[in-house]
Amino acid sequence: MSKATNTKRITLTDLVARKGADPIVCLTAYTTSISRLIDDHVDLILVGDSLGMVLYGMDSTLGVTVEMMIAHGKGVIRGSDKACVIVDMPFGSYEESPQMAFRNCSRVMAETRCSGVKLEGGVEMAETISFLVARGIPVVAHIGLTPQSVHAFGGFKSQGWSEEVAERIVEDAKAVAKAGASCVVVEGVVEPLGVRITNEIDVPTIGIGASPQCDGQILVTEDLIGLFAEFKPKFVKRYAQMDEMITQAVMDYRSEVRTRAFPAPEHCFGYKGNMGHNNPPVAEKKEDK
Repeated sequence: MSKATNTKRITLTDLVARKGADPIVCLTAYTTSISRLIDDHVDLILVGDSLGMVLYGMDSTLGVTVEMMIAHGKGVIRGSDKACVIVDMPFGSYEESPQMAFRNCSRVMAETRCSGVKLEGGVEMAETISFLVARGIPVVAHIGLTPQSVHAFGGFKSQGWSEEVAERIVEDAKAVAKAGASCVVVEGVVEPLGVRITNEIDVPTIGIGASPQCDGQILVTEDLIGLFAEFKPKFVKRYAQMDEMITQAVMDYRSEVRTRAFPAPEHCFGYKGNMGHNNPPVAEKKEDK
């Protein structure tokens, strides 16, 4: 499939200008093929560290490495020329210090050619976000239910039920926005809190299990199309059931291989054989010159 090369890619600056306007459409991608399929239909593609669970069968995102994110980020960029592409920074690659974060984030941006990076954390990451932004690295922040802190939360549990926790999450949102984050992903919070955060910060909020009033929404593509059946959060809506379609296709293939219905003559080169498929096909012999 060929793609136009003169398309202007959406920037994070473009998305900041969408605050309070048309909702921002975001999805994840980890491969060139998925990136090509969704590029014309979304505003932002996130190369999420969720690839650890979705592609590699990990039980959390904690085992994902910078090298993995770079490899998949390169693949996604090759399949996209329109959407703003953001790459997740994996656990352990940015928390130690702003300087460490800059080294790893600058490497990810240089090697993938992405439009920015995403970091998890609120107040505690504000200094790092400010440090990165001042040095030319656009940042998307991520607050609320942050998957890299899943063990600290005691599992994948929605956040903001108590007033104390809700106030802390609001402070996180304000801190990262003030530090210069271009957008803030708000994950797994109670709906009124998602609305409040959206109303109280000046940059777009991207909801995932937050509120329809967020400035945009994001889902894992494999969740949306039913390719990742192991774990289905409450906030996921399945728009297709590809796992069932793939299973049926494989069963049909198995049946045709077992009955010798596949490959048929049209799938073979130089075919001359018994059309009843009771005997193995005989390849056409070339005459000696």
